Amino acid sequence: MKNLIFFFLLIGFSVKPQSCNELMESIKSNNSGRTYNSYTSDAISKVTFYDVSVDYQTYYFAIVCFKNRYSYGCNEYIYQVASNTKFNYSMNYMSSAGKAFWKYIQPYNDNLNCAPNIE
Repeated sequence: MKNLIFFFLLIGFSVKPQSCNELMESIKSNNSGRTYNSYTSDAISKVTFYDVSVDYQTYYFAIVCFKNRYSYGCNEYIYQVASNTKFNYSMNYMSSAGKAFWKYIQPYNDNLNCAPNIE
């Protein structure tokens, strides 16, 4: 949570969101993203990448939508990732969205502390 508060101070939101969901909704509503759908994956429905520019700095986010086991919906989680994560994921998700997630997105799990600890 300390990282999340620092992030909001860093990018200068006038009203500091209090949760990961509010951060996710703010990024989704104020930016356009690039979505990669995973129709054949058992776990991942889609991943949307956002580039957020604030005061001449760019921050990179991935919003991952994990499929629900017994419904058509999914649960979304946000990760703050590196600048090359979108490229790396896009080059590998068609062969296995799960493997691409584990290799390119999951290592950033602790940056915002907004995603589950999956082991």
